[in-house]
Amino acid sequence: MDKKLIVSPSPHIHGAFSTQRLMGDVLIALIPAFIVSVIVYGVSALWVTALSVVACVGFEFLIQRYLLKGEPTLKNLSAVVTGVLLAFNLPSTLPWWMVILGALVAIGVGKMSFGGLGCNPFNPALVGRVFLLISFPVQMTGFVTPTHVDPLSDAVIPAEISAEVATDAVTGPTLLGFVKEALAGGATTVDVADKISYNDMLLGFKSGSFGEIGALALLLGFLYLLSRRVITWHTPVSVLGSMFVFSGILWLVQPLHFMNPFFQILTGGALLGAIFMATDYVTSPMTTRGMVLYGVGIGVITILIRTWGAYPEGMSFAILIMNAVVPLINKGFRPKRFGVIPAKKE
Repeated sequence: MDKKLIVSPSPHIHGAFSTQRLMGDVLIALIPAFIVSVIVYGVSALWVTALSVVACVGFEFLIQRYLLKGEPTLKNLSAVVTGVLLAFNLPSTLPWWMVILGALVAIGVGKMSFGGLGCNPFNPALVGRVFLLISFPVQMTGFVTPTHVDPLSDAVIPAEISAEVATDAVTGPTLLGFVKEALAGGATTVDVADKISYNDMLLGFKSGSFGEIGALALLLGFLYLLSRRVITWHTPVSVLGSMFVFSGILWLVQPLHFMNPFFQILTGGALLGAIFMATDYVTSPMTTRGMVLYGVGIGVITILIRTWGAYPEGMSFAILIMNAVVPLINKGFRPKRFGVIPAKKE
């Protein structure tokens, strides 16, 4: 009797959670952060996010249908999640054609070139983001300042930021960029302390990309994903915990030259990366011990880049580096075989 052998990418275990359901929960978890971005940046947040999602979905459809000659799998919502996460890593002032180019790299290079969902070794949204950051560093690091006070001066800035006035708004570096430049120029943490508002970090009124400005909104999404059992706590807590410990040691040794660990956690893409990017099923380890090692690696590399690297932010690079290490982690921390009963000791 002829039998057809079907070879498919992992996972091979059937569960109650479909890919569409999981991706839908991720999109729901991103809603609070999206609302904050719209409140802070106005219509530009809607425009960039919609353009990124449409471009990612369109490129995946075209590549699957006309290059891979397969049936489109848009119903699983993975392309939509990639589009939203890519947008959450972009500034509101980025030109439309760069958004589309980033979507092409994310889907075409980061995902479909490896065979599609389940085969890509690197997080597609981060591949697109890092490509844009390296190719267009000026545009990718020019952020509209949404706060009422410019962190670089005492000038009053209008809080209303919308697509119509974005070109006339004040642009500048993120808090990470400002602090890194100030400390490199000889300033101390005391000198920059009055330019930092932890309330603004929590609520979202600070410079940055859409998905990194509201810490509380991202934490709400984290709690939702945990409650829905979409992710476990191991990777996010390992990332943020290692960042906190490593930066805390530096701060305790030289408090005038290194920022405190709370600043490191609440700024940049720490929360977005730890909760929504590092936990990607395809590009993260399979076991809990592997997740912890993976998360610690991301946290340590992030602080290393933030402290001594050329870029003020290191989360994207850290996740991509550890994505490459995941196969080794999976070999070192293998899951228990299903149906195997341990031998009794005599």
